[in-house]
Amino acid sequence: MTNTVRVGVAVIIKRQNTILLGERIGAHGANTWATPDGHLEFGESVEQCAIREVLEETGLNVSKITKLDFTNDIFSTENKHYITLYVKADYEGGEALLKEPSKCLQWRWCDINNLPTPLFTSLENYLTCTLSNKFTRQ
Repeated sequence: MTNTVRVGVAVIIKRQNTILLGERIGAHGANTWATPDGHLEFGESVEQCAIREVLEETGLNVSKITKLDFTNDIFSTENKHYITLYVKADYEGGEALLKEPSKCLQWRWCDINNLPTPLFTSLENYLTCTLSNKFTRQ
């Protein structure tokens, strides 16, 4: 495992009773479902990162970024370690476009009570902790 811990920002976008998930392709988390997400860049706020990543990946504009909590994710087989900061964002309308087809096969609005599987490790960890109330913030 490398000695570098990366910081990711994952954005939960809710539309009625659904959230936006993408089917990941490529090396990291291939064939799993995840929210729009990406790396926090030097000098960037979490809110700026969330807005940038959603626009880059989906073409959607979001607003009112609210910080939620974080996960500590170790991907042993990929030799990666991430701290993933979760935020929620208000959906402003439109349909998600496939802006990075080398990273995502499709975007889908998924019923929050019937999410596709398998979920990306970070999202699985977030939901597990949320449902069991293990986070520091209530």
